Amino acid sequence: MSALRTFGWSFGVTTVALAAALLFWGPGGLATVAVLGVLEVSLSFDNAVINATVLRRMSGFWQRMFLTVGILIAVFGMRLVLPLLVVSATTRLGPGAVLDLAVNDPGSYAEHLDHAHPAIAAFGGMFLLMIALDFLLAEREVHWLPPVERTLARAGRLDRLAVLLAVGALVTAATTLAGSAQSTVLISGLLGLFTYLAVGGLSQYFEGHGVAVGDGRPRSATVGRAAFFLFLYLEVLDASFSFDGVVGAFAISQNIFQIALGLGIGAMFIRSLTVHLVRRGTLDDYVYLEHGAHYAIGALAVILFLTIRYEVPEVVTGGIGVALILASFLSSLARNRRERDDRAVAAPETDARLTTENEPMPR
Repeated sequence: MSALRTFGWSFGVTTVALAAALLFWGPGGLATVAVLGVLEVSLSFDNAVINATVLRRMSGFWQRMFLTVGILIAVFGMRLVLPLLVVSATTRLGPGAVLDLAVNDPGSYAEHLDHAHPAIAAFGGMFLLMIALDFLLAEREVHWLPPVERTLARAGRLDRLAVLLAVGALVTAATTLAGSAQSTVLISGLLGLFTYLAVGGLSQYFEGHGVAVGDGRPRSATVGRAAFFLFLYLEVLDASFSFDGVVGAFAISQNIFQIALGLGIGAMFIRSLTVHLVRRGTLDDYVYLEHGAHYAIGALAVILFLTIRYEVPEVVTGGIGVALILASFLSSLARNRRERDDRAVAAPETDARLTTENEPMPR
């Protein structure tokens, strides 16, 4: 029943979206929207895991906000309005003219959006790379790949190493271009870096200074301004994931409303899956999932930088992420099995010791 309650919104939205697709575009449109939804889910599972690492720090109210208000922002904001604004900014056309172009000349709209891809990739790649580096360069008790992660943690003691590495990657990607394209990529990437530092920094500040009303103790779940900035952080993270998917969706359909419906279905299921992971405590049960997701985020960031200059198939992007998540999940299963075996071996020894200690002393 709990799972049904969590995924109920997703099934409801899917039903309405597919019914609308059938009504407006017939069986072919329904099939297109369904394919786009399935692809969005399959390519964004690592997004759900990363979201869950943030969402579990938030109160129940903000988790519901993420699942309700957040999905409206994700579907209409990130996957419909934001691409229009990006094309408007890069073509210097008004938003109304861009919307008219998207509806009446989707081929030209797709070309403009593809032309804006280097700036999109630089922003999203920088934001995602900072997430991955901040995780991988931090000291932590649990290691999935101990030699690699311990080495990275030692290197992470250098102040601002993550920023230096991210800027170095951005500059390297920008040097593959020339003229105005190079400066556009640099500005977009630095804007992505600033967004990450600003939103993440404000959230950490308010989270660190927040106390529950009346008792003076730290909050058990993030609320108030800290939760608001975490909410913004999740929305920017979703945008960084979704940009590339929006561009790639034009290979399946050039109808922006079909794309919005299909990607919206996927986004809804990713949000429900995120909440499900939090409520089931999956990240605590499978401790390497968080590691695998951050490796996948780092891989996606590198791929986004590569796509500034080169063509990278969507199947490669999604395949790497799925492979890393699956590997971390299987490693977590193996770890849990080893711990159960160790406890099973230790239990008889403990029982025998307790029995010996409780035996009466010989007279």
